Amino acid sequence: MKLKICGMKYPENILEVGALLPDYMGFIFWEKSARYFNGTIPELIKTIKKVGVFVNQNQEEILEKVTKYNLQAVQLHGNESVEFLSELKKQLPKKIEIIKVFSADQDFDFEIIKPFESVCDFFMFDTKGKLPGGNGTTFDWTILKKYKSEKPFFLSGGIGINELKAIEEISKTNLPIYAVDINSKFEIEPGLKNKNLFSNFKRKFDVANF
Repeated sequence: MKLKICGMKYPENILEVGALLPDYMGFIFWEKSARYFNGTIPELIKTIKKVGVFVNQNQEEILEKVTKYNLQAVQLHGNESVEFLSELKKQLPKKIEIIKVFSADQDFDFEIIKPFESVCDFFMFDTKGKLPGGNGTTFDWTILKKYKSEKPFFLSGGIGINELKAIEEISKTNLPIYAVDINSKFEIEPGLKNKNLFSNFKRKFDVANF
């Protein structure tokens, strides 16, 4: 299982966290976010994939950020349509991964994701809340029992050290969980991650070998 840390903002902190080798590192390009990124990404170890996070933004802006920051993945956190993803997929280099996010709660209808299977590489399930992401709360993972797709997905939403046991349990199922996405539970302030807290989590995550 891969590990993604999102909402990075400050160059020195990016290097500190990058030295701990997460698989993915996310940068939020949505201006309304407290973690909005418009700086310079320092050079990272090449195994770390840089992810651009977007919310209902146009293709031109997404493509511009992919080129400017040499992104390896784009994460779409808004109400982007199947048609939008299909066209974006044509415009992006084939190596760029597309992650489509869905906000989940008890009433989530997994049927709505089926048309997206052919236009993205991964799904992500996050907690439904006031913001598109970074709400700091988990959703009831038992609803994932209704997930029938073979498309691998990222598990997100208020995940911290206290959720490691639950991650271990859900990893024993047949669900195609590709990665865990963490953010707000590791912050000193929006965009600034606690390196020691993340290091502790990653050590336990790696030992668990989900």
